[in-house]
Amino acid sequence: MVMDIDSLVQRNKEDLAVLEQVLGYRFTDLRLLQKALIHSSFAFEQARIDKNNEILEFLGDAVLDLVIGHTLCRQFRDMREGELTRLRSSLVNETHLATMARNIQLGDYLCLGKGEDSSNGRKKSSILSCAYEALIGAIFEDSDYVTVEAIIARFFIPAIDAKKEELLMADAKSRLQEALQEKFNEAPSYRLDLEEGPSHQKIFTVSVLFRDTPLGTGVAGSKKEAEQRAAAATLNELDDVVAQFSE
Repeated sequence: MVMDIDSLVQRNKEDLAVLEQVLGYRFTDLRLLQKALIHSSFAFEQARIDKNNEILEFLGDAVLDLVIGHTLCRQFRDMREGELTRLRSSLVNETHLATMARNIQLGDYLCLGKGEDSSNGRKKSSILSCAYEALIGAIFEDSDYVTVEAIIARFFIPAIDAKKEELLMADAKSRLQEALQEKFNEAPSYRLDLEEGPSHQKIFTVSVLFRDTPLGTGVAGSKKEAEQRAAAATLNELDDVVAQFSE
């Protein structure tokens, strides 16, 4: 049966109301919410539906970049531009947005074509992340910046600190190198101090050196991770390190 957007809203009214409760936002125009849930495969099958969620996805992508970027700038005023960019990217990439979509069971509400539905489309990260962006776009279109900012903050702020720690650990070597090169125009080096344990379960101890002076130590199951841990330990004492080599 071919359905237009108004018919879909009527058919899915109860489900849309449940989703509104999950989001904590009541739409003035339910057609926007419904449109955010229409995948291109469904729109193709339903010839009378002239729009899918792709334009709302485009809008939501821009809104998320702005709101998350604005939030990070206010929360981490001392963080460098490159670090802010990487942190924002970790929050708005496909993997994390798909996780956010799964947290609210967004896949259950999607309108998919028969083929996409039968091939587990409701669980695909690409579809879920795009639908989440479309949902944000729909809320923005239906309300204003202040409203959508509050909704995004409620869902994203709990993840920001975790993502920050994860990102800082993964990027510790780059950050330490940037800091030392900026202050002294020199880069640190890394030394393998100890390798122990059976071949399938090695433990590595690595030190980071600057001007042949050990600064920090890291222990992990791979040399790469041990280096990151050593760099992270050094970053925690960076002010003292800078003072030591500035004398």
